[in-house]
Amino acid sequence: MSFTNLYYKRTAGTPRACYVCCKPTTTVLATINTVDFLYTCPGHLSDPGFASLANGGARPAVSAEEIARVKAEWEEKQKKKAEKEKEKEKEKEKDKDKIKDTSTDANSKKEGSKSPQVPGPLSSSPSPSTLITHERYALHREIFSMRQSEHRKRRQAAQAKELAPRLPGAPQGGV
Repeated sequence: MSFTNLYYKRTAGTPRACYVCCKPTTTVLATINTVDFLYTCPGHLSDPGFASLANGGARPAVSAEEIARVKAEWEEKQKKKAEKEKEKEKEKEKDKDKIKDTSTDANSKKEGSKSPQVPGPLSSSPSPSTLITHERYALHREIFSMRQSEHRKRRQAAQAKELAPRLPGAPQGGV
């Protein structure tokens, strides 16, 4: 699976060694689906021999339809999560009822313990101006070809490791 020469500048929580100079940095260049990523110093991003801004640094606009779709998906996930939590609470209450022999103990427990209310989905949606947009970079062709070859080598090593148990073993008998 190949990837395009379009990397997004992001910030990581933990510093790691820069791809070029091995100094610790939190700046990461990553592809859209994070198929490939590399840590790099901010100074190297201005070096034309390493990377250059793609499309003059123009930031993509997010349409209102995309925002509404993502918001709807998020609300669905929150509803499902709330339903699962309610089911877990009901199962816990059933287990407690089974343990208690007398009905008076069970009734007092039901009255004393009320299930905590799960907060509903947030009604406010992020406005397009508050959405984070990342700078887009294109790596120099030599650097990009090195990244592709590294990615290809890792993929081939994983395939060989997966295939190795299925291959027959070497003969073990004497001559």
